[in-house]
Amino acid sequence: MKPIFAALFVALLAASAATDTRAQALPTTTVDTIAAVVNEDVILRSEVDLAVANISRQLQTQNPGQLPPRDVLERQVLERLILMRLQVERAESSGIRISDQELQQAIGTVASQNKMTVDELRQRLAADGLDYNEFASNLRDEVTVQRLRQRYVQSSVQVSEGEVDQMLASKDIGGDELRLANIQINVAEGATPSEIETAKNKIDEVKAMVERGEIDFRSAAIRYSGAQNALDGGDIGWRTMDAVPPVYVSMLKTMTPGQITEPVRGPSGFQIVQLVEVRKPQAQKVTQYKAQDILVAVTDLVPAEVARLKIQALRDRIVAGEDFAKVATEASDDVQTRAAGGDMGWFTAEAWGSAVGSQVQQLADGELSPVFQSDVGFHLIKRNGMREQDVTEENRRNQAREIIGQRKSEEAYERFLRQMRAEAYVDSRLGGA
Repeated sequence: MKPIFAALFVALLAASAATDTRAQALPTTTVDTIAAVVNEDVILRSEVDLAVANISRQLQTQNPGQLPPRDVLERQVLERLILMRLQVERAESSGIRISDQELQQAIGTVASQNKMTVDELRQRLAADGLDYNEFASNLRDEVTVQRLRQRYVQSSVQVSEGEVDQMLASKDIGGDELRLANIQINVAEGATPSEIETAKNKIDEVKAMVERGEIDFRSAAIRYSGAQNALDGGDIGWRTMDAVPPVYVSMLKTMTPGQITEPVRGPSGFQIVQLVEVRKPQAQKVTQYKAQDILVAVTDLVPAEVARLKIQALRDRIVAGEDFAKVATEASDDVQTRAAGGDMGWFTAEAWGSAVGSQVQQLADGELSPVFQSDVGFHLIKRNGMREQDVTEENRRNQAREIIGQRKSEEAYERFLRQMRAEAYVDSRLGGA
């Protein structure tokens, strides 16, 4: 049976062993020990073992026979656990809490993304030998960390209009999409020349091993990379060339899938990047509708039945021949469209809410809807047109802004993690008593 989530679930399993796992009974022949002390908290050996078992099962399914040695996998998993523990600790000390309701919404989202109900998700987890409470606890930590990142990193990233103008002027936004993966050999701040040379030799050695076919890139990332995505096989995901750091662009432009860049020294160490796949971007087209509307709002003074009867009477007038725009101007409660005779302009189906969107999609051009209700009152819609709109050019500026913001956010968060890790008290005891 295939794993449920691929990247998301692997990340959750590797990122955090659930708090519940600390209370799970260990075999009677095993004495649980401390794997690491993290500030005033501890990570138990049982948590590492459970996370290693989970990630091993996932990796074995994806790359049979390519598991790294146990000690390497333990080191990668422990570092992920340490960073997750530090982030959750920082979030909680900053007042970030994920309520039970928010957690249930997140679980529902994961289930929906995998085309399941929550009950089916529970069943699938059980079939894969995974504990639901563990999954829920991991997901809570993941959402907590996302909230931390939004508060302290993404919210502080500013993109100026000048930066957007510069990107638009210097290159085309879009183009082919690249799926990338990376391997990083970390270099500590203040490293000696000897330590830097050792790291450079190591990345050269790893690159040569992959190119000779002694190990595939994904397995090499799991075994050797010090990057946060090591347990994901170094997967970076799909990027346009615009979203790739400039130092790699010239190399990637001349590469074919499977090839690897030369090592590049960055803020965290030496890195190589593999071009995994290339694909043409999907067309940026949306369906838009042009319509007019009339709203009779439900208020404390206008109960639902009164509002329904009023708008039905307005519909009867239009059906009898009165002009829609005239009736809308006289009687609609929609302050955004009333002065324009109910004209809503061109819009996507979801722009005015699901109730309006559902109706406008069912109508033919020139057709008048039946009276229908939304959460603000009763509506009447007349659809006047539909078109497929190419929004590629309209999206170029937003895309440039998102690319710059994403790049800044990733760099800022990497600095945030390094600083938090450096300031923390961490005593790793793997392999020790």
